[in-house]
Amino acid sequence: MAVVIAFLANIAVAIAKTVAAVLTGSASLVAEALHSWADAGNEVFLLLAERSGRRRRDRAHPLGYGRDVYFWSLFAAFGLFTIGAVLSIATGIRELVAPERATDYLVAYIVLAVAAVLEGVSLAQSLRQVRRETAELDRDPVDYVLNGSNATLRAVVFEDVAALIGLAIAASALALHEITGLALFDGIGSILIGVLLAVVAVVLIQRNRRFLVGEAPPDAVRREVARRLLLHPAISRLTFLHLEFVGPGQLLLIAAVDLVDDDAESIVAVRLRQLSRELERDGRIAIAALTLALPDEPSLEHD
Repeated sequence: MAVVIAFLANIAVAIAKTVAAVLTGSASLVAEALHSWADAGNEVFLLLAERSGRRRRDRAHPLGYGRDVYFWSLFAAFGLFTIGAVLSIATGIRELVAPERATDYLVAYIVLAVAAVLEGVSLAQSLRQVRRETAELDRDPVDYVLNGSNATLRAVVFEDVAALIGLAIAASALALHEITGLALFDGIGSILIGVLLAVVAVVLIQRNRRFLVGEAPPDAVRREVARRLLLHPAISRLTFLHLEFVGPGQLLLIAAVDLVDDDAESIVAVRLRQLSRELERDGRIAIAALTLALPDEPSLEHD
């Protein structure tokens, strides 16, 4: 839902900014228009990410398609860098080299104000989703946005925050241009917007890379999973536990356990399979694989 609202808001804002940039000739508004078009294009990648990541696992993809979310989100972040950041900086440099006086300042201010309202609505929706998910997971909202496994939500929040900061930069640059008559400020504003987008893009790229190569959940999640395993009536000991995100909110669980009874091998295999299926009924555990612990392996304890 947050991605759809962000997409609609960015399309409307991008059109308005483009018209205003043509009418005013402001480099900062050109940079902001590029910013919004880049964001709108990115939302398409994020929508693809959410759709692709929801596919069920199959024989060709035994761990599921969850990591597709990080793949498409990586494309979105790269698009923000190449279209938004690079072109905004190039526009600013061109304005410094060949300055042009802006006109129709009132139109620009009205468009920036409307854009701020739309971006604020999109951010509010994203933050509501953040609060809802962090309440369920008992996590700090800021840490969840920065380090959580929901890549599309992180991208939308980052883009909305960057959009509001970019609007403030554009408005300030335009006001200084109007007051002083120096196009220098417009060029500097465009460059600052480009730098802002570059920083956001690099952070998003780095976060998606971590989940693509394999990211472990926070220690609190690991402790909770270990606690639940050891409290299970069929498990007497835990000697190995591996947890890894295979998609947003989806974990691969591999564990070595001792069972309570010394049953025959065939019965033990059935019991392990039943335990795995039981663990997978937890919405956070996408795949659970249990094996028997060796007698000489040290036990893992939970806090």
